[in-house]
Amino acid sequence: MSDRRRLIVLLVNTDPRHGPELGAPLYHAAVAAAMDYDVDVICTAAAGALMKKGVAESLRIKPDSPKTVLDFIRNAHEAGARFLCCSANLELHDMTETDMIPECSGLVGTASFMAEIMETDARVLTY
Repeated sequence: MSDRRRLIVLLVNTDPRHGPELGAPLYHAAVAAAMDYDVDVICTAAAGALMKKGVAESLRIKPDSPKTVLDFIRNAHEAGARFLCCSANLELHDMTETDMIPECSGLVGTASFMAEIMETDARVLTY
């Protein structure tokens, strides 16, 4: 763990079927990472589907936009944000770790991210 300030973006209520809901959290993650904060984006519940290949690239924040949701994920990832998928989402979304997009750094269990939130000085944005 570094000494840098830490931000956890928790996508738990965000529904990927509603593209406009995805803009703010992905943009906030990209900006915070570009500002040199340690940023983890944890995708869980319905938002966990974003980590499955084929999902984010089929979604748009605005219907007529040339950029896909995957483009926004890549922008945040390139700025330094780390994307994690809640391990319970594998069964929920009928996927395996090999089904996850390359920008996803792996799985995180609920107990692990709860401990991180409760036991560190991380700031949490929930969407």
